[in-house]
Amino acid sequence: MSTTHSFEPAVPVHTYQRIVDQIERAIVSGDIPVGSQLASERDLMVQFGVSRPTVREALRILQSMGLLESRPGTRGGPVVLAPSSKTLSRSLRALVGTDALDVSALVEYRVVLEGTTSRLAAVRHNAEQLERMRTAIEQMERDAEANSDTFAATDIEFHEAIWEASGNEVLRLTGEAVSGVLRAIIQRDVENEHHDNRLKLESAAIDRSLFTAIEARDDALASRIARRAVADRFGLLVETDLDRRALEALAE
Repeated sequence: MSTTHSFEPAVPVHTYQRIVDQIERAIVSGDIPVGSQLASERDLMVQFGVSRPTVREALRILQSMGLLESRPGTRGGPVVLAPSSKTLSRSLRALVGTDALDVSALVEYRVVLEGTTSRLAAVRHNAEQLERMRTAIEQMERDAEANSDTFAATDIEFHEAIWEASGNEVLRLTGEAVSGVLRAIIQRDVENEHHDNRLKLESAAIDRSLFTAIEARDDALASRIARRAVADRFGLLVETDLDRRALEALAE
């Protein structure tokens, strides 16, 4: 007796994609260590039994994924890189750009992430990390008062210090990636706000209150301030009433 099953049509896979998959697996598994060089193009052609253009296309894709980097003067192939937040950021931007990922989901995640990292930073921070935050927030306040163009960079430095102080490497990496994508989406608005001294002063005041809560190791207050700040900052990117209600629920 035979049974029926719904199968999807078989899709041909390009030869270069098979090369990409094999090299990627070797890097992720550690078989090809970070910092080492791949074989030369000629050697890869022999190993895979393909033409030079096929190898070059595979290497181009791996470089775009942030797994390889060509360096001048090397005798072998590209150098293997450690995966970083930039790699994840590129993937997220591609997903958002092709409508495969809803911006609202990124905003919600940023609310959760900032609330969680701020809470952990209040619990785990050490003196050096707290001093880094203090230095950043004081510079933010000076930049806001002077309406300086460096305000945005200092703001990023402050939040990076919080992600680091959380002690959670996954949260730190995803924080850098997601914040980078959201900043790119609203870049035009951000550039306009950089010329508004009032908005800078308000932002600096909120971050000062967050710093004070972290310094006092008040994790609940730190989390609440961070969640509310992100929801207010990026709420305009959320389009539907249902998503706005969900965002408010996360911010509470």
